Amino acid sequence: MMYAKVIVDVAAARTDKAFDYLIPEELEEMVHPGMRVMVPFGPRSIQGFIWKVTDHTELSRVKPVKEVLDPTPVLTGEMLELGEWMAEETVCFLITAYQSMVPSAIRAKPKKIIRTNVEAAGLPEVLKPFFDGKDEAAWDDVVQTKEAASALKQMTGDGSMTVDYQLKDKTGKKMIRMVRIAGGNPEDEYSGTLGSKAVKQVQVMNWMSRHYGTKAVSVREVQDNLQVTFGVLQALIKKDFLLEESLESYRDPYENRIFTESQRPLLTNQQKEALEPVQNAMREQKYDPCLLHGVTGSGKTEVYLRAIEEVLKEEKEAIVLVPEISLTPQMVERFKARFGSEVAVLHSALSSGEKYDEWRKIHRGEVKVAVGARSAVFAPFRHLGLLIIDEEHEGSYKQEDHPRYHARQVALWRGRWHSCPVLMGSATPSLESYARASKNVYRLLEMPHRVNEAVMPEVEVMDMRKELKKGNRSAFSEQLLEKMQDRLEKKEQMVLFLNRRGYSTFVMCRSCGYTASCPHCEITLTYHHTGRQLKCHYCGYGEPLMQTCPDCHSEHIRFFGTGTQKVEEELTRLLPDAGIIRMDVDTTSRKGAHEKLLDSFRRGEADILLGTQMIAKGLDFPKITLVGVLAADTMLHLPDFRASERTFQLLTQVSGRAGRAELPGEVVVQTYTPEHYSIQHAKGHDYHSFAREEMAQRKRAGYPPYYYLTLITIAHEDAAKVMKTAARIADRLRKQLSPEAGVLGPTVSPIARIKDRYRYQCMIKYKNEPELIRILNDMNAEYQKEMAEENLTISIDMEPQMFM
Repeated sequence: MMYAKVIVDVAAARTDKAFDYLIPEELEEMVHPGMRVMVPFGPRSIQGFIWKVTDHTELSRVKPVKEVLDPTPVLTGEMLELGEWMAEETVCFLITAYQSMVPSAIRAKPKKIIRTNVEAAGLPEVLKPFFDGKDEAAWDDVVQTKEAASALKQMTGDGSMTVDYQLKDKTGKKMIRMVRIAGGNPEDEYSGTLGSKAVKQVQVMNWMSRHYGTKAVSVREVQDNLQVTFGVLQALIKKDFLLEESLESYRDPYENRIFTESQRPLLTNQQKEALEPVQNAMREQKYDPCLLHGVTGSGKTEVYLRAIEEVLKEEKEAIVLVPEISLTPQMVERFKARFGSEVAVLHSALSSGEKYDEWRKIHRGEVKVAVGARSAVFAPFRHLGLLIIDEEHEGSYKQEDHPRYHARQVALWRGRWHSCPVLMGSATPSLESYARASKNVYRLLEMPHRVNEAVMPEVEVMDMRKELKKGNRSAFSEQLLEKMQDRLEKKEQMVLFLNRRGYSTFVMCRSCGYTASCPHCEITLTYHHTGRQLKCHYCGYGEPLMQTCPDCHSEHIRFFGTGTQKVEEELTRLLPDAGIIRMDVDTTSRKGAHEKLLDSFRRGEADILLGTQMIAKGLDFPKITLVGVLAADTMLHLPDFRASERTFQLLTQVSGRAGRAELPGEVVVQTYTPEHYSIQHAKGHDYHSFAREEMAQRKRAGYPPYYYLTLITIAHEDAAKVMKTAARIADRLRKQLSPEAGVLGPTVSPIARIKDRYRYQCMIKYKNEPELIRILNDMNAEYQKEMAEENLTISIDMEPQMFM
């Protein structure tokens, strides 16, 4: 007898283990680890993943598996192991780790259809009754007997049959209606058999026999070419001249796009030197984490493309991770142009059907390269030869809810498993990665010059305090405005960067000091001019703008701070002839909007691109010669030890958008703290000096990379309960951890309340705590009952990126 150890789909401490189920005899041939199954669990049936298959169990009574949901495992052996590692390292449930690896579309319960790819005569006797004159049958009908299940397994294995999911949540297959000529040989002329009156029908049959013979052609193509209605085809189907069939077509988000490769550039010497160790590691099949530090415009993407070419020569596969916001069409275009249909693209703007189809292309081995945001690190390739992380410093590689993994750590784990290199690239590497490279944990590859020796743009820092003294209350310094007018006259393009969306940061009464705040979160509301709404950027709460102060009824309501909408309005007033494209969350929330706006800018339909963080990276437009950073301080004064690092990275990245072709570039940075070292080093494009100064600060304060951090956040509707629980957790940690570890807090979170829940946090600083993961997992397990019954949340974040 065979037994399946199943991880059931219930995220709770009591179920965070494998449960034993008997595999019925007729399913023994079908069942493998990594498949999803339906199993009885208490009074109901639920889904689960088969973790292991074994021939013994310790239990006296074992319920049987009800049904198998997959023809082949959705999780490979590697993914099952990776899930165990993730569950432990990020302190989450096993089922949570496994669910994050498969697309949401297949989490719904699908109805399975078997399609045969061979003629009826070629089917085994045991399967023929199910396909009586049809080319598909229901899975549940076929797998009733052991013999049929065994024959089915063999035929799906050699590609004679395919199993399709028809999902109840409408994310099924996209099918295309096809027609083909019935019978053996097409006739030369159909007017004799169809009669001279059936002019359109004769036209269809003659055209199809001439161009396609007995091959199938889509109904759409026949209609488009011959301008006939479907009624004409229907008449031919009824007369048995044509056979109608359906063919699956992948939903391709790029199907109407033609990608042509521009002339391939010659590699510079520094690109060749960076590429060589990566190619060597691939050929030697050796795990080798490399940090590629190349200035903006040094040609890092071309190094990635050449490295992938090497992977494909070796008959292996590659994963390329890019931050969500720089998954610009431009990036996708370069990969699609170079590798065509070998590329699958995974990101959040795809519909669940498109994501499902891209994932299946990878799962079926139909593509060799996956390009995507954070979750693409789980692409189910079986022969990985290279993993690339572009802009490796980006905070968005860290998942902010369960499982709280960092894509970099997962990529390094997979690189070790497949014995292949992991290439991390950035113009401004995170200090943690840079420190590892300095200690030879990673191999450091440097590209200090731009391609074609193009000069780095000149950066001017504008002290906005002086502008205020001059009486200039505008968002633009005099110099920036002059330079913008100059560019308009020269017909050159410019980018203006402001890290705030909305119209203004907050609304305040000048008489009594009242500030409009969110009733559910401890945060001020942001004013959005379109719709004249005050909105909370944390919970989505909104209310109309008040005309008088609710406290003192004064009419002196004023807007403070500047958002993208307000800047756009001011630009229109100051430069009425300029074409402006605004890019922020509000203008790019519709599908495809991001792409449309950038295409329009590329075609020169606007002079100014105004935007938030999403325009800081990856844009490569030759006509941009001026970049303006309107408020460099917005990130500098946040309660976060990485504030200086993020400011330096952002300024360097934004500056890198200027002067990337023949035309020289200029950057103007407006700030109220021009003397700050992160702004001064960004002015000189000097990463190494910035890293030295910032590392000294981190060492003094005891922050990464000198220490590791773990953040524990406790939240509940009752403030007293949160304080009490946080104090208990801090005391417990102080007792259990070594004296070298520091436990800070408990203290109120920087945003003390979100969605009506009060928040406290504790921070652990440590260098080497081998027992930490066990202690945190034990603590988490003990609080599970309280969390389930009293709506308490305790979130544990190893190496946090966000402290708000």
